[in-house]
Amino acid sequence: MDTEVEKYRARYGLLAVVVSNLAIAGVAAFGVWRLDGDKSVIVAILTAAFTAVSSMTTAYLGIKAVSNTAKSIALREGVQPRQHGTATPPPAQRTP
Repeated sequence: MDTEVEKYRARYGLLAVVVSNLAIAGVAAFGVWRLDGDKSVIVAILTAAFTAVSSMTTAYLGIKAVSNTAKSIALREGVQPRQHGTATPPPAQRTP
């Protein structure tokens, strides 16, 4: 069941990123089309659109990679108990 949830998360997360990127590209294309050749503004719009698309995609991939890494570490530690860091505490001292 947990793998099904992860499949849906990955599928719909990627779908959200793709739809967002297409929306950004569509708005940028519409803006360029309406400007009728003002090159400095076209460059600014395309630069902003490229920055938004690359930031969105990089953020999704980074979050997904960190999530996958954290999950694999949690599963590995759940299967194999930690061998280090289990020292017994020192005995309590008595005060006279």
